[in-house]
Amino acid sequence: MSEIIEVSNVHKDFDGKRALDDLSFSIQAGETFGFLGPSGSGKTTTIKLLTAQESYQSGRIQVFGRSVEGLRDPKQMKRIGVLTDNTGLYDRLTVEANLKLFCKLYDVSFKRIDEVLNEVGLTGEESKVVSKLSKGMRQRVTLARTILHKPELLFLDEPTSALDPVSTERIHRILRTLNEEGTTIFLTTHDMYEAERICDRVAFLNKGHIQLQGPPRELRVSHSDASITLLLKDGREQLVGHDHEGAERIREVIASHQLASVHSNEPTLGDIFARVTGKELL
Repeated sequence: MSEIIEVSNVHKDFDGKRALDDLSFSIQAGETFGFLGPSGSGKTTTIKLLTAQESYQSGRIQVFGRSVEGLRDPKQMKRIGVLTDNTGLYDRLTVEANLKLFCKLYDVSFKRIDEVLNEVGLTGEESKVVSKLSKGMRQRVTLARTILHKPELLFLDEPTSALDPVSTERIHRILRTLNEEGTTIFLTTHDMYEAERICDRVAFLNKGHIQLQGPPRELRVSHSDASITLLLKDGREQLVGHDHEGAERIREVIASHQLASVHSNEPTLGDIFARVTGKELL
């Protein structure tokens, strides 16, 4: 796969204070890449740099194989979609009127509106005024607007923040489908569950610096304490190791029909983040 984003040794300062420190990573075409970090860690700043909304002090950023500044060209800008807090909708207009405005902006046929509303599960809601929508529905309309023009690369800044579980799961399904269809996704989140569910790789960002990155599964396995918890039918738990003695104990419990379930004790991404950074992922 080709690299769709390349970031090398990037530094970004605000009022003399370092916001991003020696930032380096790359994203392959077709990946879902997650930036995992607490509020204030530099996630939103990174999206602004990757979408040419802000400049940086030093380093190099390339998107689609050319300098990120090329995204300021309207033709190149149409290759990306951006969902952030400040990419909102017009509250007094209906869902359909909002989407028609963006269809005109991106030279997209109005026929695409029905398609995208179906994708986000809002078929039949086009006549509703945006100000009357729930937070979950509003976020889905914003996502519909973001993917109207079928972008090759999608930037999502905390797309499910403060949403209920049902709305969150719906958006996760949408993102997985988009990725399966070839869209590359750059996602910022502080939700380790979200990152594990939909990301191919993640990077832990803390105080503007990447402290660890890799596929979620590999990170969890590499930071595991190599133990197994046996839950017995009488409610007791027993901890055994990944060794001959542990295997023998598992065999004994199974043979005696005492075993209720077996759990591998792998840490969550949140656990790993706390170990690596000394901070809780909140």
